[in-house]
Amino acid sequence: MLSSVELLVHCDGGARGNPGPGGAGCVIDETAGKKRLLCGKYLGRVTNNQAEYAAVELAFNKIRDNFTKVGKIRFFLDSALVVNQLNGLFKAKNPDLINRLLKIRQLERPFGEIYYQHISRDQNSQADSLVNRAIDDRKSFQESQL
Repeated sequence: MLSSVELLVHCDGGARGNPGPGGAGCVIDETAGKKRLLCGKYLGRVTNNQAEYAAVELAFNKIRDNFTKVGKIRFFLDSALVVNQLNGLFKAKNPDLINRLLKIRQLERPFGEIYYQHISRDQNSQADSLVNRAIDDRKSFQESQL
């Protein structure tokens, strides 16, 4: 039987001004410790909630492009609203957030188990620093660590 990879993903998104210049960041770790990916994306003018969703979308795209045999993904976000919407506990009412949620549902399909968990901001400092780097530099980036 082929073994599948479990990933731990810390995501964050933010906007300066809400709306304002925004960015998304994610740290993707294989639980086996074989690979780590750090990503950031400059988003232009967005709200904080749009940026949080963009971070999850960024993570799914990076996972699709950089990892194989993914069986389980555990997402950690510091936005209780977005986590509760992704877990189906809260209904998204804003049309743009509804569209972003539907896009994430499509991105989830190829993968096995997916979990979304809320964490405190201080537990998400590395993803937050990637958001700030993307906004400060006004560009996207990706770095791999083995």
